[in-house]
Amino acid sequence: MSDILYTYKNGVYLNITNKCPCRCTFCIRSMGEGLGSADSLWLKGDPSYEEIIESIDRFDFTGYSEIIFCGYGEPMCAFDNLLAVSKYIRLNHPGIKIRVNTNGLGDLINKKPTAKTLCENIDSVSISLNAPTAEKYMEVTRPSFGLESFDAMINFAMECKKYLKEVKLSVVDTISKEDIEASQKLADKLGITLRIRNYGE
Repeated sequence: MSDILYTYKNGVYLNITNKCPCRCTFCIRSMGEGLGSADSLWLKGDPSYEEIIESIDRFDFTGYSEIIFCGYGEPMCAFDNLLAVSKYIRLNHPGIKIRVNTNGLGDLINKKPTAKTLCENIDSVSISLNAPTAEKYMEVTRPSFGLESFDAMINFAMECKKYLKEVKLSVVDTISKEDIEASQKLADKLGITLRIRNYGE
């Protein structure tokens, strides 16, 4: 049975799709079936709104302060469910903060601007920068949208910055020290905090 809601370390996560336009070289889903409390994060198909809500209603949030949209896919590929579920969480669990971990390609995925609507329904967003230049981004992230992806991701991050206080960019420590330093300089230029993630995290 696939898991929609799972816990990992100190977090609660929602796995609402396996769809993703990227094939990142470091992708954690190549490392195994599941993660944390999840036996398997591979879904037979995108869960319905009702199935996601059922998973939330069954969970005891005691001791948890945040729920994160992040699983074996890109949550912006299930944008309508992401928004609807976020609204449900805010209404029924007002003490729980909502974060989305995303590749930042939501505008390309949904063929429309997404940052403002997303940010109106969540508390924070973490966007995968992955590399300091478009060329290196293509090598690491391998997005199906091609070269426009890097600029689209940067534009999405800057749009989110207009509406949210908590916006972060991230890179994984599998890239070179020089690329991490260059990514930090880019993040500083954009005025957005950079998080360096450990591989497998």
